[in-house]
Amino acid sequence: MNKSDRIYVAGHRGMVGSAIVRKLEREGYQNIIVKTSVELDLRDQSKVEEFFTKENPAYVFLAAAKVGGIHANNSYRGEFIYDNMMIQNNVIHHAYKSGVKKLLFLGSSCIYPKLAPQPLNESSLLSDFLEPTNEPYAIAKIAGIKMCEAYRHQYGCDFISAMPTNLYGPNDNYDLNNSHVLPALLRKFHEAKVNEDNQVVVWGTGSPKREFLHVADLADACFFLMENYSGSDFVNVGSGKDLSIKELALMIKEIVGFEGSVVFDTSKPDGTPRKLMDVGRINGLGWKYKIELEDGIRSVYNELIEADYFGQLV
Repeated sequence: MNKSDRIYVAGHRGMVGSAIVRKLEREGYQNIIVKTSVELDLRDQSKVEEFFTKENPAYVFLAAAKVGGIHANNSYRGEFIYDNMMIQNNVIHHAYKSGVKKLLFLGSSCIYPKLAPQPLNESSLLSDFLEPTNEPYAIAKIAGIKMCEAYRHQYGCDFISAMPTNLYGPNDNYDLNNSHVLPALLRKFHEAKVNEDNQVVVWGTGSPKREFLHVADLADACFFLMENYSGSDFVNVGSGKDLSIKELALMIKEIVGFEGSVVFDTSKPDGTPRKLMDVGRINGLGWKYKIELEDGIRSVYNELIEADYFGQLV
């Protein structure tokens, strides 16, 4: 990408899209195109066609999606499959029609079968049944991968796909009803500290293992792939390391400075025992994560405190 190229970041107000914008700006790219969902409804084909005709971007980072936790995925199954498929179908198709030089489509680790071998290798795609609770979202993301592959095969489009692991960082969701485990624990431990509670209750046994990647590392990987990779195979993006929920909870407890006890409610579900990404492909291309988990969580927490973010939620 040249510094003067027009680059469209779809979903720039989300955690991933905003991180990609910050990465591009740090690298000296100033011709970045962004539109809010009010300004451009990506589900509307005619509006998307009009946008690409008018703006004519050379490169596209497709980070726009309808996302949510397990409750939202399972409750709004129709919305999750319709909205995500419409967004990606419209953007990918009109990127092709308008002659976009390169597009990066972002998916999710939930594309893998529920019982796929660990660590999750790219070859496991479509090898078994998906996790039922987020199947509509996963099917939409799989369709996006296959659409990029198909447009590469038929039209010669340089469209690539990346599948990130669990993410955290600026612009994360801290709503206790639908956020993911890391931001939920950060908020729980902080509020327990402020309220001088004597314990924090964590769902499950604490034994499931999860992998986490700072969103700044994902943005760095997206930039790296856009600059260095052109292939039909999608690429996992992660740290290649995981830890148990108990270890995560104790780490966050120490970072926040909560002095009470941690209690695990074993009547609550654990979820999948392990979800670790095989990052051999992207490591082989020359990219590796930089931000260690404890350092990343500490920096995120400090930023939240400085901005009095949790105080504004009360």
